[in-house]
Amino acid sequence: MTRPGEPTVVAVHRDAGGRDVAGDLRPGTFLAPRPLRPSGDGLHLALVGTTAGLLAGDELCVQVTVGPGARLHLMEPAGLVAYDHRGGRSSWRAVVEIAAGGELTWDSKPFVVSAGADVTRDMDVTLAPGARMLWRDTLVLGRSGERGGRIRARTRAVHDGRELLVEDLDLTDPDVRELPGVLGPHRVIGAVTALGADPGGPPHPSRMDLAGPGAQIRLLATGAPAVERELTAVWESWRR
Repeated sequence: MTRPGEPTVVAVHRDAGGRDVAGDLRPGTFLAPRPLRPSGDGLHLALVGTTAGLLAGDELCVQVTVGPGARLHLMEPAGLVAYDHRGGRSSWRAVVEIAAGGELTWDSKPFVVSAGADVTRDMDVTLAPGARMLWRDTLVLGRSGERGGRIRARTRAVHDGRELLVEDLDLTDPDVRELPGVLGPHRVIGAVTALGADPGGPPHPSRMDLAGPGAQIRLLATGAPAVERELTAVWESWRR
């Protein structure tokens, strides 16, 4: 069974009074945008799950547009689980466009790839000059006691017309990903990625500077709590 469904659409702009307002908030088949508390630092929205997933045949899509000078803060109140696909496949895709001077923070919760799942996850980001994005994400290979399913996670970020980050994380073969020098025994991969600006912050042994303005800190662990604690500290430091 295939459920391509409708995309979740979020479009934010800055009005004549300098307020960050939603021009388009459309719920999709899997996620719905919900406004949070009013704030002077931008528009805060939650992406709330509306149906079980990911199941075999699911095609989840999120489209985010941030207008010139606008500020958007996305958070996910719950993680996403890709269940046993029983031979099928599913996909998750986000398309992000941030105009000049725009800002997006996206605080996502863990993406769990259960045994038997087969998922592709694509993040496609386009930033104009002066735009920036801060993204936190965590992949968990398997629920408790599981080896975990198959996932291929691709990220492409373009800043001012030039590629800033291009990554293809192929974790589809458990025998390969568990080799020493790949993931080994680790089944949790967490990262905070800054695009379009140097996030500053204190030195970190896992920091990688990008091919332009931006940086990434990626951590590996056998369990999620330790990664989440350290990523939270990085996230808070880079948000400032």
